[in-house]
Formats: sequence, C-alpha cells, structure tokens
Amino acid sequence: MTDEVLDKVRAVKKAHEQDLMAIPNVVGVGIGYRQTGGQSTGTIALVVMVSEKLPQTRLDPKDIIPHEIDGVTVDVQEVGALRAF
Repeated sequence: MTDEVLDKVRAVKKAHEQDLMAIPNVVGVGIGYRQTGGQSTGTIALVVMVSEKLPQTRLDPKDIIPHEIDGVTVDVQEVGALRAF
C-alpha cells in the first residue's frame, strides 16, 4: 500500500464519515482491509462497521451503503454492538 492510496482513503473517510454514521445500524467507520468470508483480501478499504449486517431488501434505499465511494472500496463489516467499559 502506498502513502498516496492511504491518503485518498483518509480523505474519503473524513469527507463521508458523518453521513455514514447517520445511517441506522452503523456503529463505526475506519480504514482497514476488505474481508471476504472473514478473510482479509489485502485490499485497503473504507470499513463501515455495523451492529448487524442486513440484506438490502430489508433496508430503506437511502440506508444502503455503497460498494465504493469516490473511487475507494467500501467494506461493510458486522461487529455487533459496541460498548465502552
């Protein structure tokens, strides 16, 4: 991963984090590696963490998280409910 790629992902996160956090079920937004079947693909992505991953048919169209934002891969990962200690 190059600094240029990471800088782009950081910029997209900064520009869209507030809107993504406003979506029901979203509990966090970060930068990490895209996962498929629980395994890292090695592709850097904007990671949108949700308490429960739902099928698109159960979501309001405005609440569907895109697969890509501004040319950056988006990976939705189920993390459950987050709680502070």
